[in-house]
Amino acid sequence: MEKPATVRLALPADLGAITDIYNDAILSTTATFDTEPRSAAEQQAWFRSHGGRFAVLVADLDGVVAGWTSLSRWSDRPAYDDTAETSVYVRREYRGRGIGRMLEEAVIDHARRFRFHTLIARIAGESTESLRLHESLGFVHVGTMKEVGRKFGRLLDVHMLQKMLD
Repeated sequence: MEKPATVRLALPADLGAITDIYNDAILSTTATFDTEPRSAAEQQAWFRSHGGRFAVLVADLDGVVAGWTSLSRWSDRPAYDDTAETSVYVRREYRGRGIGRMLEEAVIDHARRFRFHTLIARIAGESTESLRLHESLGFVHVGTMKEVGRKFGRLLDVHMLQKMLD
């Protein structure tokens, strides 16, 4: 029987694995609307912009980063300081094992501890697994932006989901 993953704060040493997971998503999914893989320097800058309230968490499975999640600023305007956007990505070979749910539950708990008021998730229209996951965790569909992104030669919708925290 496989040992369960442990969710923990990401360390600088995890950045290579985080980047690999994200770059695979860029090249093979519509989970992100980035279209070119991220360089190590770009990812280091991204990682430095996170921490404290805006954490990056990883699912560690016997020393392997199986996935990651983050809270990012929704806007740089101060009135939005109690709102964060969630992102979650799972290494291809670990999808379908509950890693995404574990990560998203952990980042919701983190957001509550840091007194966020609301979480936002932007999900591409064809990412049905992500939509189901977020809805099962209490995110509510608040709108759809039609054909706002082009990836793999297709125009894609983006669903906006929101979770109000206690």
